[in-house]
Amino acid sequence: MADQYVVAVKPSARRTSRAAAEWVAERGPHRRFDSKRLAREWARTASPQGHTLWIQDAHPLDAGPADGYLLARRYRGREPPPGEQASLGD
Repeated sequence: MADQYVVAVKPSARRTSRAAAEWVAERGPHRRFDSKRLAREWARTASPQGHTLWIQDAHPLDAGPADGYLLARRYRGREPPPGEQASLGD
């Protein structure tokens, strides 16, 4: 299907998410979705507590097979996760 969105699961996502790590172990480092929206939904559902996984578009000059990348970030210390506000006193 020409309109599929191919995601490369990056090492940060594999280290952070059991679901992402299992996908790579069983099927390889790329996953195909029918749309970017579905890829983003998988990133949300694969994000464990205290972590954020997201889809980032590949650079247009990147010659790889991926349209985007699954990446991870972990919030540590006093930095609030996305969607929460910190007080000005913090």
